[in-house]
Amino acid sequence: MQQMPCKFACFFRVIKVKGVTFQQLNFFRRKYVMHHKETLFQQAKLKPASAVPPCLERQRSNEETMIVHEVKSVSPLLPPFSEKPVMNEETLKLTAATTTVAKTVEESAAKEEKDWKEMKLNLDTLPNILARLTKIKLTVLVVGTASAGFALAPVPFDLSCFLLVTLGTGLSSCAANSINQFFEVPFDANMNRTKNRPLVQGQISPLLAVSFGICCAVPAITLLILGVNPLIGALGAFNIFLYSCCYTPLKRVSIVNTWVGAVVGAVPPVVGWLAATGSLDAGSLVLGGILYSWQFPHFNALSWGLREDYSRSGYCMMSVTHPALCRRVALRHCLALIGLASLAPVLDVTTWTFPVISLPINLYISYLGFRFYRDADRASSRKLFLCSLWHLPLLIFLMLACKKSLAHEDKPKQPTT
Repeated sequence: MQQMPCKFACFFRVIKVKGVTFQQLNFFRRKYVMHHKETLFQQAKLKPASAVPPCLERQRSNEETMIVHEVKSVSPLLPPFSEKPVMNEETLKLTAATTTVAKTVEESAAKEEKDWKEMKLNLDTLPNILARLTKIKLTVLVVGTASAGFALAPVPFDLSCFLLVTLGTGLSSCAANSINQFFEVPFDANMNRTKNRPLVQGQISPLLAVSFGICCAVPAITLLILGVNPLIGALGAFNIFLYSCCYTPLKRVSIVNTWVGAVVGAVPPVVGWLAATGSLDAGSLVLGGILYSWQFPHFNALSWGLREDYSRSGYCMMSVTHPALCRRVALRHCLALIGLASLAPVLDVTTWTFPVISLPINLYISYLGFRFYRDADRASSRKLFLCSLWHLPLLIFLMLACKKSLAHEDKPKQPTT
């Protein structure tokens, strides 16, 4: 309301008319009113809006000059030392990224320093470390089954060939176990059963472990090829490859690893039989089948008590992923041992006494396998595992005791008089 007199004055001054007309009272929509030949004429064109109020509009005859003053930038005030600087989002992200990169570099350097640090070996403890690296108990079992296969062959006993076979088989087992432990170091560290192995504890370097495995594999294969039989050397190389390069990675992929591992365990008695006879007979397959079937109740019962460790380490075992199948397979192969023992005299490996005297121990392990299948608890699996430890040596001893005697050679005919 205070601006209205100004508008009237400005309007009256600009238009310069003698009286006030109706168009001049139109405050809501101002328009130019022109005086032409004693009549009023309203212009149709709207007045453009001006940023300056009408009362302050002035006609400038001279050109206006704009003076621009340069203002120098002033640095922001620094906060007091007691206060933390204010950081925007971009600065925070950049700081976080820099910190993460620095931590990653430090962790990589620490890991590399740990992996490649110099290690001092004590010659007094080195034999014990190498024995644990090669799983000496398992190696003794492998050599024992190969020796049993050699002794069960229906041929005269050759001591030199026997020593070469046992030495080559033992070195092959040492090589496979050393390479196996090299691959499983990060996984063995998560298991209570394997966390004290030499490579996990840092008692031996990975380079030395692999070098020791290669130094065992090369003379083992050479010894079996040149000293015994090229086919036996090929079987030894195949077993090292199957155990270290197939069975080991399959443990984290599929439950098929159990069947592959059983094949690895069935090869040594076949190697012993082949070294003695020079050919793959049906008897060697029976002995290999017994070792193959025995491993399922032995290992499945063992893995049942280690399910937490296997699951924590990421191993794909039947006891973890297929517990019902684990128990069924163990019972199935316990019963298979009875059939294989009955098949041995049919193929002239043993006499008929063997299936009779081995029936009680085979029935007992089958009973424990059934208990394990029915109860599915740690106690039944423990009993089955402990039974398997003495079952195999006793079964092999009974086979050797009931071995079929050698065929009598034809005596030269006496000259008739």
